Amino acid sequence: MTTELESISLRTIDGKPATLGDYAGKVRLVVNVASKCGLTPQYEGLEALYRKYKDRGFEVLAFPANEFGGQEPGTEEEIKSFCSTSYDVSFPMFGKIVVKGDGQHPLYAMLTSAKPEARSLPGSDFRAKLAGYGVTPGPSEVLWNFEKFLVDREGNVIDRFAPDVAPNADLLVSAVERALGAS
Repeated sequence: MTTELESISLRTIDGKPATLGDYAGKVRLVVNVASKCGLTPQYEGLEALYRKYKDRGFEVLAFPANEFGGQEPGTEEEIKSFCSTSYDVSFPMFGKIVVKGDGQHPLYAMLTSAKPEARSLPGSDFRAKLAGYGVTPGPSEVLWNFEKFLVDREGNVIDRFAPDVAPNADLLVSAVERALGAS
């Protein structure tokens, strides 16, 4: 049975129609990404996480977005090329979308509604860090590039992680392992 989240229309980075339902039955980590961000090196960790768990039914699904400091200015072809040549990305990538504010894509409206708060590493407060730079996101808004949503095999949003939670952080890895082990 496809959930409402899984039926939202998407587009791959190559322009083909898609949905999260194309990955039904798998644990999915949905990440808004950018090529010119201080967190861009997380691509390497996301690829390592994907390769480690993909045979157990895990997918990383990357959504380029340009809402944070204009850090994803390129075309989809440029983004795809950058990710391939710089980080050897093999996980699925999608077309550029808006993840917050005016024009927010329905996928991100549903993700943020399902999980309004992102978990942080102990002792870290990404929202406070942003405030130090004069950036004050709304209560459930995506904070910055590389925020992560964990979706279980049934299409339920089960967790959300702040942008500075690296893909190899125990907090994230243990959540992925629990979700993979649940079935």
